Amino acid sequence: MLLIVGYILVLASTLGTYSLHGNLASLWMPAEYLAIFGLLVAGFVAGNNPKMIKRVLGVLPSIFKGSRYNRDYYVNLLALLFELLSKVRREGLMSIENDVETPDSSPVFNKYPEIVRDHHVLEFLCDYLRMMVGGNLNTLEVEGLMEQELELHHHEMESPAHVVEKLGDSMPAYGIVICVMGVVNVMSSVGEPPPILGKMIGGALVGTFLGILVAYGFVKPVASLLEQAAHDNSRVYGVVKATLLASMAGYAPQVAVEFGRKNLPTDFRPTFLEMEEELKSRKAADKMRQGK
Repeated sequence: MLLIVGYILVLASTLGTYSLHGNLASLWMPAEYLAIFGLLVAGFVAGNNPKMIKRVLGVLPSIFKGSRYNRDYYVNLLALLFELLSKVRREGLMSIENDVETPDSSPVFNKYPEIVRDHHVLEFLCDYLRMMVGGNLNTLEVEGLMEQELELHHHEMESPAHVVEKLGDSMPAYGIVICVMGVVNVMSSVGEPPPILGKMIGGALVGTFLGILVAYGFVKPVASLLEQAAHDNSRVYGVVKATLLASMAGYAPQVAVEFGRKNLPTDFRPTFLEMEEELKSRKAADKMRQGK
């Protein structure tokens, strides 16, 4: 929603201020608008393989939605980790084997539907829990494996932002191309009356105007939002990583969850007491359900 507001402000700042001393009709050059849009699409298609095109188009709708990774999501993630690790502490690693193998039908996971719907996070969590169930592991080796996987994941998540960023960088050049084409047209019409030549020159300059406006007013903000979304996504895996590694190092579930909590950004991080009270209340609610 803020993106739309930003676009409105961009148009109001450019067209609104121009209308105070100029004629907006002078900016209406359909051929230039069609050319800049065509070059935008052509550059995007020509510079990317089909998989990347599909990935970029797939994530674009997400910039109009709020991030799913809010405070409630992180609290639920930490509560899920605490419940799983507490079950391991009480009953042993084999006790979560069925939960890990079939999380969709797991009573533990089903308490946290927003985590189950996040397939990438769920897969990352279950993969490493499965490794823990499988046998004794070297914590340093698992940490190295996690870092390699997360590095690849972060690269994949940030690639759409890089694609859109490069596309934005090319837009001013496309505007210059359109402008040069207009100037060539003017030079071939030097015998025309000044009013006609003036309109033709104005049309050529509109191409440069469009290239710069589209680049910095419309495309670059999309790239920035995609990059921010990628960073938001990366933090979730850092929480899971820190919590599981702490558990593998022998820390109690409450302490392991604290390792994960410390990896949260301050805007979303509950305090130690808030998290403790949240876990106690959920534990009490579970006991009441079991009692019934």
